[in-house]
Amino acid sequence: MNLPIIETRYLSKRYLLDHQAQEAPRTFRDVMVQGSQTITNTLLRPGRRRRLPSAQEEFWALKDISFDIQPGQRVGIIGRNGAGKSTLLKILSRITEPTQGSIAIRGRVASLLEVGTGFHPELTGRENIFLNGAILGMGQEEIRRKFDEIVAFAEVDRFLDTPVKRYSSGMYVRLAFAVAAHLEPEVLIVDEVLAVGDMAFQEKCLGKMQDVAGEGRTVLFVSHNMGVIETLCDRCILLDRGMVKADGAPKDMTELYISQSRQMVAEGFEHQTHKPFTFLNAALCNTQGDNISWVDEGQSACLHLSFRLNQPLKGAEIGIQAHPQNSQDVLFATALSDCLPAAATELAAGDYTAQLTLPGTLLRPGIYYFSLFAHIPHHEWLDHREHALRLTVKSCGLTDPRKYVLEKCGHVRLEGDWDLRQPDAQVDRVQAQPLVAQAQR
Repeated sequence: MNLPIIETRYLSKRYLLDHQAQEAPRTFRDVMVQGSQTITNTLLRPGRRRRLPSAQEEFWALKDISFDIQPGQRVGIIGRNGAGKSTLLKILSRITEPTQGSIAIRGRVASLLEVGTGFHPELTGRENIFLNGAILGMGQEEIRRKFDEIVAFAEVDRFLDTPVKRYSSGMYVRLAFAVAAHLEPEVLIVDEVLAVGDMAFQEKCLGKMQDVAGEGRTVLFVSHNMGVIETLCDRCILLDRGMVKADGAPKDMTELYISQSRQMVAEGFEHQTHKPFTFLNAALCNTQGDNISWVDEGQSACLHLSFRLNQPLKGAEIGIQAHPQNSQDVLFATALSDCLPAAATELAAGDYTAQLTLPGTLLRPGIYYFSLFAHIPHHEWLDHREHALRLTVKSCGLTDPRKYVLEKCGHVRLEGDWDLRQPDAQVDRVQAQPLVAQAQR
């Protein structure tokens, strides 16, 4: 029987949060007063340091995590923000040590946790490839064998001898992933950092991770994209408040996660706080005002929101994000900035409602989740409810000669007004960019 490539037993990580009792200085006068007090205490009480009263709070990012992972498994790790996903990956990557418990990893580990991890900014892309290989315990000859493949995958050959501190975040991630995936680690650990790359590169990375697992190596993948988790992984671990909530088939785990998220949203609607802004409820309705959970293809739907301002608020913006069950966000719509004469208009305290009509021509058949958000742009997040609503658009088998094209072209239809005519040099002043012929794939 093969030994697990990763074993964790009662893994826990504790952080101590300091809460300083003395208020931080706000003005120049406060700074001078506190500074003079420090000098006076030092001069009058030599050998005694005046300590400010403080309180420490224990925060357990992980608590008693135990699981085994077999060689070649593709394991997704999901959970809400703050559930402990990133902390777990940092412990598995040996970036931080656990407070309690034990961990055993039988093989080399390559990690891609955040932009900047593992690269020296002053070194070139070429030098960092060799540096990362050496960190993984590989010899120069072994790295040279993979070098051309890494560069081709990352698509950074023109900038190979440029210091990586001059790379864009997308270039950085492309090279970092290419190094981590191609230098043949036994365990590849990838966080949500791939979201930085463009869609084409994300697809290429997912394909590479499937190839890595097919070669018998192990992949650990954290993502908020449930569709990717179901597609890539053959096992999924759901974390909640630093503990393993469930462990099983990806589809079962993602459905449980979404169900719990919606339940927390409902509980949040019922238990109000004294925040400046709070969502009260949300609902999907048909054009007659009846609550619905599905519509036929081509039918319109209305999204109703109600919210409360516990104090006057200026510059707030609320809206929705929508995404299909197996994809990234595809729809973004705001409310207040569209309804008000100016986004900076101040609203008085009180209860408000907003309604958004989703045209029947907008969404193609499928399952869609809607998240709610409220914020003051570039300043403060006020409220956010993930997966607050779910809508199923049912296919009616509409006959359309463009059916094949529509199936290949995404989830949202853009109904625009086209104007077809021959150009008139005296009338048309549009400065168009010439299109470069694209090589056939």
